[in-house]
Amino acid sequence: MLIVAAVLLFGIGLAHSVLGERYILIRLFKRDNLPRLLGGDSFTKGTLRFAWHLTTLAWWGFAVLLVEVSSRAPNLPGLVLWVAACVFFLSGVLSAGFTRGKHLSWVVFFAVAILCAARGLLG
Repeated sequence: MLIVAAVLLFGIGLAHSVLGERYILIRLFKRDNLPRLLGGDSFTKGTLRFAWHLTTLAWWGFAVLLVEVSSRAPNLPGLVLWVAACVFFLSGVLSAGFTRGKHLSWVVFFAVAILCAARGLLG
């Protein structure tokens, strides 16, 4: 059951990112009335794009956890920490990349990733 749930999460995440990019974000970004922050609308577009795709990333992280729970992973707490570290590291990459570092959530995402990884190393 959990493998099916994980596959569903992976699929909905893929559909969310691909279809959202194609049918929502691209069309939204063609508008000329987006808020102009920090000298233009690129910050707004970048923030919307990374926040949109962050949802997919979170769902995929949950999918990995469901697969591991279904396999009765021996060190589940450690695995949860590593999945969290990876998800938050990639969240930081998305935030920093799509906004060129202007949306400071990347600082928090990287800090959470480091803390989770460090705790995972300490056991």
